[in-house]
Amino acid sequence: MWKHISTAPFDCDLQLAVIDKDGTHALVFPCRQCLDGWIASNTKQRIYVNPTHWRDWGEIQEDGG
Repeated sequence: MWKHISTAPFDCDLQLAVIDKDGTHALVFPCRQCLDGWIASNTKQRIYVNPTHWRDWGEIQEDGG
């Protein structure tokens, strides 16, 4: 179940959804919210996205994506 980005927790692996000129897309790697934005969980590198929705990364593992 997707949730609005304003409710996203910190320090948890999340899947993010973004909207761009081509439509809505779900990122295919886990992300974490930090004080100054978002990082890729695996690399700890900053990612520059403006997500609109999120869901727990574990949910996509359970339902196959």
